[in-house]
Amino acid sequence: QVQLEESGGGLVQPGGSLRLSCAASGFTLDDYAIGWFRQVPGKEREGVSCISSSDDSIYYTDSVKGRFTISRDNAKNTVYLQMNSLKPEDTAVYYCAADYSPYCRYYSSRFYSRGYEYWGQGTLVTVSS
Repeated sequence: QVQLEESGGGLVQPGGSLRLSCAASGFTLDDYAIGWFRQVPGKEREGVSCISSSDDSIYYTDSVKGRFTISRDNAKNTVYLQMNSLKPEDTAVYYCAADYSPYCRYYSSRFYSRGYEYWGQGTLVTVSS
């Protein structure tokens, strides 16, 4: 069965850290560009970060640059999103998605979510004191 599964979300105080994991089963993640997206109820889904499959090029949305780090562990078939210095505005459901492409769907400083083959079910991150 082909699926992506996120984990690692939870409640954290402002300034804290979380590491999200995106584990794949049924396919090999290193053949895919992997994107992290987040969504707050009532708002559009927002692209957060992406790592390509061709050369591990990495992209971040401006609001998380310097605080979030995306990485791959091909041996574990998992992609991570390390989130540091979390802020209340980072509160959202976070999704990972896999795109069978060497490159991220990131053009003109914007992430595009159409075209990803697989999506996880999401993990909730709540940043609150």
